Amino acid sequence: MKWITDYFSELLYLTNEMSPYLLLGFLIAGVLHVVIRKELVQKYVGKNNLKSVIYAAFLGIPLPLCSCGVIPTGISFKKEGASNGATVSFLISTPQTGVDSIMITYSMLGLPFAIIRPIVALVSGVLGGFITSKIPNSNTQNEEAKEHETCTDGCSTEGTPPSNKKSKVYNILYYGFVEFMEDIAKWLVIGLLLAAFLSVIIPDNFFSAHIDNPIFGMLLILVASIPLYICATGSVPLAAVLLMKGISPGAAIVFLMAGPATNIATLTVLNKSLGRKATLSYLFSIIISALGFGLLVDYTLPREWFDIINESGHIHDEIVPAWLQWSSTIILTLLLLNALFKKYTIMWFSRKKIIDSNITLHVDGMTCNHCKATIEKHVGNIKGVQSVEVVLSSKEVHISGTDIPLQKVQDTIEELGYTVVS
Repeated sequence: MKWITDYFSELLYLTNEMSPYLLLGFLIAGVLHVVIRKELVQKYVGKNNLKSVIYAAFLGIPLPLCSCGVIPTGISFKKEGASNGATVSFLISTPQTGVDSIMITYSMLGLPFAIIRPIVALVSGVLGGFITSKIPNSNTQNEEAKEHETCTDGCSTEGTPPSNKKSKVYNILYYGFVEFMEDIAKWLVIGLLLAAFLSVIIPDNFFSAHIDNPIFGMLLILVASIPLYICATGSVPLAAVLLMKGISPGAAIVFLMAGPATNIATLTVLNKSLGRKATLSYLFSIIISALGFGLLVDYTLPREWFDIINESGHIHDEIVPAWLQWSSTIILTLLLLNALFKKYTIMWFSRKKIIDSNITLHVDGMTCNHCKATIEKHVGNIKGVQSVEVVLSSKEVHISGTDIPLQKVQDTIEELGYTVVS
């Protein structure tokens, strides 16, 4: 019984620490979504040079896209003329951080972590993009993909209905607190639940007592992080708990970087879309940057900068008053419940409404609203297609039209990094 009480007490504590900053991060994410137009993006990432690589990395750092959402966006950039180097730079820097995760990093890990995290994303993105730009492009599928008609305003409008009939305030709030919330709700909840669980079951200073070599700790965290998926925001409470249990700040940096930026699904899609060499440069730059910054933090920077624990054994309290923490937690809980309900209940019922489709394709790899928007826009621009509707819950793409070119539809979907199963 005490274990259960301790678990829920820790879960509530972690949520209270995160919620005010997380809500602010969602709001800023909505602002960025409305303000940043993809037409401007293409202007700066199309050339195969270092400048395009740097522009792409700077663009990716504040964007609130997780690794599942950044893949279709990045490949869309590639299809619309972005260089391989700029594409890889964007794909590396974007999932590691975002305005929401930076706010949470500051609230739970402190200012030094919040500053270093986007710097790591920038350096690793530029490194990976620069290496890729020097590699001859051996993936002919990318050149063939340019022959297909694509949308002209990018493919990361995240499924929002045309916004010209809605006010900017509505679009900001709808994206930040509804659509973006739907995309990360599951992983945010998993991160919190797992963080509270680890906090209860792992003894204090467990890692420092059993792993006395920081470099070995970094390598261990790196090996565990590469194949697994966790979003940038969901990784923060886990990193906080691991720090409380004794891992070094450098190992925490490795986890915060490699966890969100790499997973088996991402590497598979990259290999298919950009080629083996680009995928290897992507993975190499992440590993080198993570270990390099981990060593920098552990061996050159003052350890007290990264001390997040107060005398009571908890994370340092911030200046946010208790009433604001509790009210933010209540609002965040309601928003998460709404997002999970919409994603796993309403989407199931919406499948019943699709009765006039001429073609139904089962497609693997669709996980969020970014995927839905990407497929609907690209397939919808194919001649003969009148309407496209993606149902994420059943992984189905319903297409209606006249003389639909099925092979072209399948090729278009697979060039975006997804797999048509049947």
